[in-house]
This record gives sequence, structure tokens and C-alpha cells, in this order.
Amino acid sequence: MLNPIEGEILYIDKPLGITSFSVVKQVRGVLRHRLGRKSIHVGHAGTLDPLATGVLIVCTGRKTKHIEQLQAGVKEYVATIRLGATTPSFDLETAIDATYPWQHITREQIEAVLRDQFTGSIEQVPPAFSACKIGGKPAYKLARKGREVEIKAKTLVIDEIEVLQCGLPGEPSLTIRVVCSKGTYIRALARDIGLALDSGAHLTGLRRTQVGSTRVEQCLSLDEAITRLETADMVTAEEAERALLEAERIANRERAARLKARHHTPTT
Repeated sequence: MLNPIEGEILYIDKPLGITSFSVVKQVRGVLRHRLGRKSIHVGHAGTLDPLATGVLIVCTGRKTKHIEQLQAGVKEYVATIRLGATTPSFDLETAIDATYPWQHITREQIEAVLRDQFTGSIEQVPPAFSACKIGGKPAYKLARKGREVEIKAKTLVIDEIEVLQCGLPGEPSLTIRVVCSKGTYIRALARDIGLALDSGAHLTGLRRTQVGSTRVEQCLSLDEAITRLETADMVTAEEAERALLEAERIANRERAARLKARHHTPTT
């Protein structure tokens, strides 16, 4: 039986073309309707861009307190990159703004660059089209207005990076697998790989395949998650509140008993 007030953690395979907040909004809408409440806490751990798919962790109720812990887990991505061209957003959100030679690049060169320059602790400047705060405002809002955005480099860790597919020499396409720490922007990684190869590059596809110990194969589709919330047996808001109050009363009695025991403990 689901208890959204006490808290549930949903592992969802986010579909292409919608924001992470849209997933949260849909989950919140179903729960508000089923529980008859105007508000309920719902949040997600680790944002995925609209053009990315894969593992998105959504928490409800008191489990939203675990979001920071959940999003701190190591993440795995599979990214498709086009070499020889750049975009302002480093992905397909914006149009190509420059092209570069790519015919000189080989798979061996790519593997050497990934091994030597993108493994372990690295410095990365997040994209201007990101949620990083500049003067209290998300950088992407400024970037979309055509304003200059200066973001400081951040230290992050890439545990593993490998080539899964390479279209060279015929096509300037590349698919890589990346295991990395929280805060890694795969779009920025694509940009930096292009620069390291004396060319340009941008992201054309991204799938988050793992967060912590949860793999995408274990996740529900968004439709499956919504159907489950609409049809599963669920603790009512009143039942959840009563259970919460009872748990708090028990905890208070236990604390009082411990304090009393310490107060009456004889000293030698």
C-alpha cells in the first residue's frame, strides 16, 4: 500500500522532450487528486534536460528529505556526440553555430584523449544554458536573452569513460559511456572533448542509465508510474497524519524515558 505522505521513492525512466519538473508536476497532480489535498511535497533528485532520457528519482512526502543523499550517488550515462560542429547550448536545443574539420580524428586518438584528459578529477566549466545561478538567476535565462554568462570551473570526478561506438572515418559520430560524480554536465564534456581533438563537438543524444545502485532497466515508464499512482491502494491523508502523530508520540515518550533514566542513574 502506498503512503505518499510518509513518503514514496519512484524510479522513473524519463521520456524524451519533457522537463524533470514536468514529471514532478504530473506526479503531484495525481497525488493531490487521490488524496484530496491542495498540496503535497514532491521533488526529484538530479535534473535531466528535456532532450535527455533515463533514470529520474522522484520523492514524495517526508522522503523528499532524502533528495540530496539520493542525487549524490554516482551516475552512469550513454552519450552520443557529433564531432566537427558546435552549438551554443552544446546540444540540439540550439542550432549549429560553427563547423570544424574532423577528418583528422581517429578512434585511437579519441581513446587516448579520453584516457589522458577525461579520467579522474577534472575541471569543467558548466554550460551557459544550465541551471547554475548567476547573481541569483539561472544561467540559462540569461543565455536565452543573449546575455554574456561567465561561470567558474568546477572540480568533478569521472570514474570511467569509454568508447562504445565510433562512426569514424566515415561519419563524425561517437557514442561513449560515462560514470561520473554529481554535477557533471555531459553537454560540457562533449564540448571539451571536441576542443581536445582540435575540432568541435556537441551532444546529440543522452540517456542516464544508472543513479547509485538503480539501473534504468529497473525503472517504471512515466505512464506506468502514473497508472500505479492512480490505481494502487493508498493510505489516505488522514490515516497518514494519524500514523505520523502516533510515531511522534512514541518517539517523544522514548526520549523522555531515556532522559529520566540518565537523570536517575546513580553516580559512583
